[in-house]
Order: sequence, then C-alpha cells, then structure tokens
Amino acid sequence: MKLYFSPAYCSLAVHIALRESGLPFTLARVDTMAARVEDGSDFRAVNPRGYVPVLELPDGSRHTEVAALLQHVGEAAPDMGLLPPAGSRQRFEVLQWLTFISSELHKAFSPWLFHKETADSTRREVKARIARRLGELEAHLASRPWLVGERFSVADAYAFTIVRWGPMAGVSLAAFPALQAYLARVESRPAVRAALVAEGLAHV
Repeated sequence: MKLYFSPAYCSLAVHIALRESGLPFTLARVDTMAARVEDGSDFRAVNPRGYVPVLELPDGSRHTEVAALLQHVGEAAPDMGLLPPAGSRQRFEVLQWLTFISSELHKAFSPWLFHKETADSTRREVKARIARRLGELEAHLASRPWLVGERFSVADAYAFTIVRWGPMAGVSLAAFPALQAYLARVESRPAVRAALVAEGLAHV
C-alpha cells in the first residue's frame, strides 16, 4: 500500500494505524498547497479533491476519507486488535468514536480554525464548541487508558491526531489533564513515535 500524506494533517491517523498494523506500506509526501507529490507529479491526478490522506491499494485503486481508511487498515490486520470483531459491542463503540471525532472535532477544527478568512466571532464560537467536546473526552478518559476497552484502536489514532491540533489552533488543553495524559500515552507507543519521526514532527 501507499499512503499519500502531509505532515501533521489528518493523514497522520492513517500513518499511525499502518505502523501499528505491521502491514507493508510506503509513503508519498504531498504539498497540498502546490498540489504536488514529492516526486514532482500532480497530486490532482491522484485525488481531484486535492486533500490527503489517499491510500493506494496493491491493485492500484485509490481511496480517501480518514474514518473509512482506518477501518480498512484495522480489518486488514485483524490479529493486531486495532478494530474489534464485526458484530461486537466494542466494534460498535469504535465506529461511534470514529464518527464523533470526524463530525464533532475534525470538521470543527478544519476548515473553521485553519482559514484566515474565518470571522473572529465564528472562531470564538467554534473554539467554545471544541472545548465542550474535549470536555466529553476528558470525562471519558479519566477512568480508562483508551477510548474503547483496554486496547489501543484506530479510534485512538484518530483522536490523537485531531486533538493534537488544539494548541496549533489556539485551543488550550490546560483544562484537560486526563486528555493530556492520554496524548502522552499514545505518543509513547513505538509505532506512533515512528510515525511522528517519519513526518518530521518529533526527533529520534
């Protein structure tokens, strides 16, 4: 598989999941502003929508959307426990968290807080909404190590990636000690650390 990514973008979640899965993959860095892949090719030829992540499968097909790609990676490596078995209560809960992160956090941060033209009044409203949702995560993680059960899942890869955007977008995490501890716990995982180093987001 080949993952088209940009450092610190939401593609980091899929990058982490791939490293956790043990599946073979390669990376292709994308400059989304210039719409160019690192080899100089036109990224629009890969994804006409112009955004990452894109996951290219061995058959040459290309696929998008973080939550869907995370599910695919989890299903492709069932023994790694990144996605609980189909039909299980824990599987249902992982899918619930993937949807929550996608709709309530990911799409709140982006585009609203990452575009200069967003009005200040809108920024304040969005930041307040994000803080409320982070409060939900804080309460949930105060009594458990991971979002679902006792094992790291693809939902944790997604949550880690998006919550890390907080300080970059002017959303303080100071009021969420359990969430800060959770981020540190995720970052301490060897596969996560390797993904961060590969994207230039951490030092060896």
